[in-house]
Amino acid sequence: MSFSSLPGSSSSTSHPLQPYGWDAGWEAEFAPYEADGLLAGRVVRVDRGQCDVVTADGPLRADTAFVTPHDPLRVVCTGDWVAVEPGGNPRYVRTYLPRRTAFVRSTSSQRSEGQILAANVDHAVIAVSLAVELDLGRIERFLALAWESGAQPVVVLTKADLVPDPVTLSYLVQDVETTAPGVAVVPVSSLGGEGLDTLAAIVGGGTSVLLGQSGAGKSTLANALLGEDVMDVQAIRDVDGKGRHTTTTRNLLVLPGGGVLIDTPGLRGVGLWDAGTGVGQVFAEIAELAERCRFHDCAHEAEPGCAVLAAVDTGELPERRLQSYRKLQRENQRIVAKTDARLRAEIRKDWKRKGAMGKAAMEAKRGAHWRS
Repeated sequence: MSFSSLPGSSSSTSHPLQPYGWDAGWEAEFAPYEADGLLAGRVVRVDRGQCDVVTADGPLRADTAFVTPHDPLRVVCTGDWVAVEPGGNPRYVRTYLPRRTAFVRSTSSQRSEGQILAANVDHAVIAVSLAVELDLGRIERFLALAWESGAQPVVVLTKADLVPDPVTLSYLVQDVETTAPGVAVVPVSSLGGEGLDTLAAIVGGGTSVLLGQSGAGKSTLANALLGEDVMDVQAIRDVDGKGRHTTTTRNLLVLPGGGVLIDTPGLRGVGLWDAGTGVGQVFAEIAELAERCRFHDCAHEAEPGCAVLAAVDTGELPERRLQSYRKLQRENQRIVAKTDARLRAEIRKDWKRKGAMGKAAMEAKRGAHWRS
């Protein structure tokens, strides 16, 4: 399974797994397992403890029981490169190769466990429907998870044909661009084809995961990129732009123009999971402003000399952005604190400090009142 057979090497015959993202790096990672007689493959679908794997010998079905099942972040997922037994009934996945990136969200359960949605992704394509009013806060949430995963986010505004006025469409794009600094924002009409060439060029290299709420037009978009109706599409309610979950599993598909696409079910909840770096990336302008605050540990709430609050007062920073930043910071801090005893202690200490400051301020105010 040598990478020397890829284009640009001494042989003109490409490797069978090249369309799925196989490269010299994966070859090097897999070398020890190849020496043990195991077969390399990429997981294209996971379902109830089993997975479909594409290998150089063709597709096969394998059991994932040997891979640690107790940690939900260490289960086999779509996009993983795995080492599979060459024979046997059933076949077993022995391990997966170290992930380059991993898209993880918090589950909606009371335990707040992390759930891995896709692995080894280069682009996180966030589909946002223009059939309903833009929810910029939700876009920021998706962006935080995307940045944290290590992938490059892309925001796709689907159903652009529903906004026929080009001026209105340009304003909507501008709103999202302000919300997503450093991120490409592409309006697309899967029906008319507008924007598809631009998106295809972006996802044409590497692996992309398609994310969004149910009804965002992900399956229609996937079909448009694939050039055929591979994914089922359900009718969308006119009232709220929502639809049923047409995709029930995460499927990895090879795009005809190059690249790989992982389609996912519609996500009702997109809870953060240890995404502090991602939140900081989404709100990079707040971090830049914070460098000018008088106090290095400024919380941007009521401190004197706060450059962030000053920017809100002048209109440089929208109040909505600051509120969204605070909300995601608090949520992420709660999630991390559940698994980090040291952080929990720091949070309690901070609460006590702020409580003492508030008490002192009230006493000073009361004293000033009596003196007057």
